[in-house]
Amino acid sequence: MKGFGVFVVFCLASASAALQCEHRIPKIPDDWIDMNSVCVKRIKSHVMEELKAAMQYMAMGAHFSRDTINRPGFAKLFFDAASEEREHAIKLIHYLLMRGELTSGVSDLIKRSLMPSTMTWSDAASALRDALQLEASVTKKIRDIIKSCEDETDFNDYHLVDYLTGDFLTEQYQGQRDLAGKLSTLEKLMDKHGALGEFLFDKKLL
Repeated sequence: MKGFGVFVVFCLASASAALQCEHRIPKIPDDWIDMNSVCVKRIKSHVMEELKAAMQYMAMGAHFSRDTINRPGFAKLFFDAASEEREHAIKLIHYLLMRGELTSGVSDLIKRSLMPSTMTWSDAASALRDALQLEASVTKKIRDIIKSCEDETDFNDYHLVDYLTGDFLTEQYQGQRDLAGKLSTLEKLMDKHGALGEFLFDKKLL
């Protein structure tokens, strides 16, 4: 049995010596990779826009989580929005991977500055107003991508246009309407009850 054990160790050592950390690049036809370079660039750029929006929402969530502000309902609303924006960025990365357009350099998409433009707000209404403007800006950028990739003379990317229109724009418009409704209700409450109106609305969000 002792000799058998030595033989096994020897075999394992020989096998590990044959293992390699690198391998040659496989020869895969690239006929299936057909995204227009302009569309690829626009999608990669929009990944950053979604991440920037996520960071802005995180700043909002952190602001309303402060003990001196203490609006847990609004904090939850904005932290949830941050998670949603990150999910959008991930979905776009997955889309590029599906189309064969992101075989390397994934980390390059998120190396630029992501600092939020605003860190504090005078009240919840001003934060909701900023959030609505942020969503409108993101929506416009998505529409610009759709227009660009739909009007390309060399290649009209029907699938990408349909994906962005169906999955992203619908969610954007629903989100904008929701924020507009919340802002309308909050401003009416604050107009009649001041800070108490904001406090009551915050509890409603929980």
